[in-house]
Amino acid sequence: MFSLFSRAGHRGRGTARLAAAALVSGLAMTGAIATTGTAHADDVAKAPGGASATLGGLETYETAVIHEGGQDKRVSAGLFKMTVDGGGTLQTYCIDIHNPTQTDAKYQETPWSGTSLSGNADAGRIRWILQNSYPQVNDLASLASKAGAGSLTEQEAAAGTQVAIWRYSDKADVDAVSPAAEKLADYLQKSAGLLSEPGASLTLSPNAVSGAPGERLGPVTVHTNADAVSMTPPAAAAANGVKVVDKAGRPVTTAADGSQIFFDVPKDAEAGSAALTVQASTTVPVGRAFASESRSQTQILAGSSESTVAATATANWAKTGPVPALSAQKNCAKGGVDITAVNKGDEPFTYTLMGTDYTTPAGASRTVTIPLKEDQAYDFTITGPNGFETRLRGVLDCKTAAETVAKGDDEGVTPQTAAQPSPASVGGTGSGSGSDQDLAATGGSNATPVIAGIAIVLVLIGGVSVVLVRKKKPSEGQ
Repeated sequence: MFSLFSRAGHRGRGTARLAAAALVSGLAMTGAIATTGTAHADDVAKAPGGASATLGGLETYETAVIHEGGQDKRVSAGLFKMTVDGGGTLQTYCIDIHNPTQTDAKYQETPWSGTSLSGNADAGRIRWILQNSYPQVNDLASLASKAGAGSLTEQEAAAGTQVAIWRYSDKADVDAVSPAAEKLADYLQKSAGLLSEPGASLTLSPNAVSGAPGERLGPVTVHTNADAVSMTPPAAAAANGVKVVDKAGRPVTTAADGSQIFFDVPKDAEAGSAALTVQASTTVPVGRAFASESRSQTQILAGSSESTVAATATANWAKTGPVPALSAQKNCAKGGVDITAVNKGDEPFTYTLMGTDYTTPAGASRTVTIPLKEDQAYDFTITGPNGFETRLRGVLDCKTAAETVAKGDDEGVTPQTAAQPSPASVGGTGSGSGSDQDLAATGGSNATPVIAGIAIVLVLIGGVSVVLVRKKKPSEGQ
């Protein structure tokens, strides 16, 4: 395990427990941090915000053939189903044809910058395909007419759409077995225009703030595709005096996309920290990527029911010394994990990672990129002043399996397109054709996930929960 530790401040104990799957009201605060023992925060590995879900299996699919290395490999191609934590379902296609799926793998809504779409100039074409094909377009007769396909079943529509996506996501030489599905794939590939990345269903920006007692720490800006949100007043925090307020210092009872909120910390508050979790019920925008906590193929959203989404922001305060706000996210363009430290204290904040010291001066911000190899698992523990400690772990998955092999970064990586069939194709779950029992379902596998945690948010100590009850907006989020 790599360890990042502060050279200033003392350590104490505290935990951060986040309500990510249920509507919770109230606000719970840590008091003064104890001065004995080693601080330990729960291993909470969450991305900046959005939906968290568990992969089910292929539900609507047909057969496709990959032409590679002089061989033809038969796979099942179509729609996956995912179950959202806290309620809701998602339909997704995959964007890494050679990578296996892991049964019951955990996924998190993720910006394109944290996936293989980061360096893909055709990522916007994939979104166009999603917007203009099944299941977003459920008039199959009309879709078949545009594609010159005669007629289309749901299975053929799903397979044709997946094949078209693979041609852009993986640059794959792949065809649908069904003539109608192949006609649809060709039509979608040739017609696809470039669309921009959709906004997240819910995020808080920044997701970490810091400062001195007596200040309003923030702002934290709400980005959501809900029309409006309401926030339960933090009555449980009255004894500690910490409130969530707007810029004018008024307690927050409602919020919407673009709203700014602050942590209002009393002047006499002892050094401490808190985590604020907001939740919403909304549809996730089509085209959002979903990255796995394990080495399971990246998914891209094709459809969403009303689903629970969540985001977290943290605050850290002290009267003197370094007062860091820490956050992290995958940076596929640079091939690593960005760790950002904002120091609002009156002394420098220094931590060590893999034998190297990094210092953020008082009143400054510094981001360092920790370089990692493709598919490399990482496990960092970060500690800081006033009892702060948190853990960041996951696996860097920024390329498709084919890209990894082609660029010579394939140490320990084996494309598994022709591996054993996944449970989805063997059992014929959902509305699949049920005739592909000898096929691999795009790398389907029932292997146990290799490593938990695609985690990118560093959560500070203390527990704060503020729940948002919200309405759905049909348009995209910001």
